[in-house]
Amino acid sequence: MYKFNVFTGTLLLIIAGLTGFAQPGPAQRKSIDKVAAVVGAAVILQSDIEQQYVKYLTEGGKEDDNIRCYILQQLLTQKLLSQQAIIDSITVTDDEVDDQIDRRMRYAINRMGGPDKLEQMLNRSILQYKDEIRPEVREQLVADKMQRKITEKVTITPLEVRRFFDAIPKDSLPTYNAEVEVGQIVTYPKPTRAEKEIYRDKAEALRLRIKAGEDFGTLASLYSQDPGSAANGGDLGFIDRGSLDKNFAAQAFTLKEGEMSQTFETDFGFHFLQVLERRGDQVHARHVLIKIESTPGSLARTKGHIDSIYTNVTTKRLPFSTAASLYSDDQETKYNGGVMLNPENAQARTTYIPTDKLDVSVFSAIDTMKVGSYSHPEIFTSADGKQGYRFFYLKSKTNPHKASLEQDFPKIKDVAMEDKTNRTVSQWFEKRRKTTYTKIDPEFQACESLKIWVKEQP
Repeated sequence: MYKFNVFTGTLLLIIAGLTGFAQPGPAQRKSIDKVAAVVGAAVILQSDIEQQYVKYLTEGGKEDDNIRCYILQQLLTQKLLSQQAIIDSITVTDDEVDDQIDRRMRYAINRMGGPDKLEQMLNRSILQYKDEIRPEVREQLVADKMQRKITEKVTITPLEVRRFFDAIPKDSLPTYNAEVEVGQIVTYPKPTRAEKEIYRDKAEALRLRIKAGEDFGTLASLYSQDPGSAANGGDLGFIDRGSLDKNFAAQAFTLKEGEMSQTFETDFGFHFLQVLERRGDQVHARHVLIKIESTPGSLARTKGHIDSIYTNVTTKRLPFSTAASLYSDDQETKYNGGVMLNPENAQARTTYIPTDKLDVSVFSAIDTMKVGSYSHPEIFTSADGKQGYRFFYLKSKTNPHKASLEQDFPKIKDVAMEDKTNRTVSQWFEKRRKTTYTKIDPEFQACESLKIWVKEQP
């Protein structure tokens, strides 16, 4: 059975097609101005397919004409969905379109190494390009919303899950690795005003040196503690208002071009910045960051704080989940009862994590623990270099095993639900294909993935 999904290519795919960027092999030889397919009132051009194919190649795919078949299949799917959306009065707002375009542009800018390089490749401004891709982005979002409407009432009962599982041949049952559910409570030092003042003074001294005539880029390269921009003289490139810390954004979007801010604080430390250019909701800025380091005093206070939390949890005065929501400084887990989510399956928000996917330091801490026990608070350094204390709670653990309904019901339910959803979408497409005019160019009629579309056309 085919799994139908709306094809939502990234911006680079469209960029590559429009500019002729990296079009090797067959992609160069294909005509780009003929009609590849008609579905209902919609026309799909060969150039639409070539744009998608170029993206596939630029992301490391191997040359394969069959990929064009799959691309056309997905474009046909998108057109059917978007046409039905018009009938059902399904729309998307301008804000939704803008948000999607902005996300794509940020990805493209980062991938190309900056807005100037992107504009050079496009041979037009980013604002012009945003206007050009707006209709296509809107259609993709409408099609996606239509697909969600088709499946919004799909539910699954425990009996259906059991029937789905029983239908799987026993020799085809998957094997699950050892999995754990792990909770953590994390605390970071809370420096006093006097402890912070040392780092504010460092940032302010650098700002005054620049005001006195020293070069901003040189001092940023030498002293800024932002690893992402220091090597570039503190240059952040163009950044969107929505992607910035609110305090940083407040400074960046109130200054005029060329102006330098006062020293200010964010969650990252103390900064000052200079605005180089403004383009609507984007600002080109450079900055210097001085991080607030932990002091022996602040670490000692943090250790005492987490020891108190640990005592309250282990003596059952306070449930772990409550302690996490009240006291943990880890924003990713504190509102989930302190329990970590599987990073490999973020959409399902599952808390079951294969042990081979755990961070090494987490695995080392829980490896010998018994279910229901807690590790002792220990100092650690986070991925962004912050020192703090944490302790872990081993909520559950399963050994490697063949899938069983009793042990793996949540995971099997997810798979069964996905299967039912796919069948619902497939049935919808079967009905629409039979009542929608479809014409496929002879070049694509031999495609295996398009057989079902070809046989329906007159």
